[in-house]
Amino acid sequence: MTVALTSALTAPLTALAPLPGDRATLIALAAAKSPRAISLPLAARLKPWLYAGAFLALFIACCIDLQLGPQVLGDGFTKLGAITGAMLPPSDGGNLVHLLRVIAQTLAIAVLGTLFGIIFAIPLGLVAARNIIGNRVVHFAIRRLLDIFRGIPVLVWALIMVAAIGLGPIAGIVAIAFADIPRLAKLFAEALENADERQRQSVRVTGARVSAVIRFGFLPQILPVVLSQCLYFLEQNFRSAAVVGIVGGGGIGYELQERIRIFAFDEVAFITLLFVATVALLDFGSGRLRARLS
Repeated sequence: MTVALTSALTAPLTALAPLPGDRATLIALAAAKSPRAISLPLAARLKPWLYAGAFLALFIACCIDLQLGPQVLGDGFTKLGAITGAMLPPSDGGNLVHLLRVIAQTLAIAVLGTLFGIIFAIPLGLVAARNIIGNRVVHFAIRRLLDIFRGIPVLVWALIMVAAIGLGPIAGIVAIAFADIPRLAKLFAEALENADERQRQSVRVTGARVSAVIRFGFLPQILPVVLSQCLYFLEQNFRSAAVVGIVGGGGIGYELQERIRIFAFDEVAFITLLFVATVALLDFGSGRLRARLS
């Protein structure tokens, strides 16, 4: 009985173990079930090489069109080395208090631009959410409108606002707000669409108004995500405020441009280090806030 039981237990293992003479049969069976696992067709083997060749040809064409050659790169790195040498040691030029005030102005531009962007993005995000506005025509029109304006970068908005409003921080604030409104509205709409419908339905069956459904059915779910996104945009907008300042939107960008224009690269280095330190502090603070909200 013991021998019979042992034979019954080992028989499946013996059947699963292929014999040397059965190798060709096993390969034929595998090829019949999954041909690409045994041998790839010639077209499939050539496809990665064709993609690599097309990418290489496109890269070479771009280098030729941009006149990007070894001599150009060599001259550029030589000038970059000379500029880097002129940056050392960094110097505030006796304007430390003024630069700190300009850094604070840059932060104010970012905060106000982000705040106005959030205020105007909230209603657009509500009407762009499919589970808030069920009309497909309205939903499609709002989403496409957001897509169009989301394609305009903040630098273009800054140039437009400087021409329309004039030089100064007001143009920078409006430019950042206009750039943020479509992007934040899309993120808010997606957060609403990804919210749990059961919580909304449980509030809705009580006969509550739409505002109450949004307040108690959606807001508790999406608030941490929305606040985290707003903090991230604030970090990004502080960097954008420097770029906006270069074209006349006020802030540290204007000071940086003036120092570069007069070749005061030691002061450029100091302003850059001051800006990097401020960005690091802002990132650290917003990161701690996001961690507490998550």
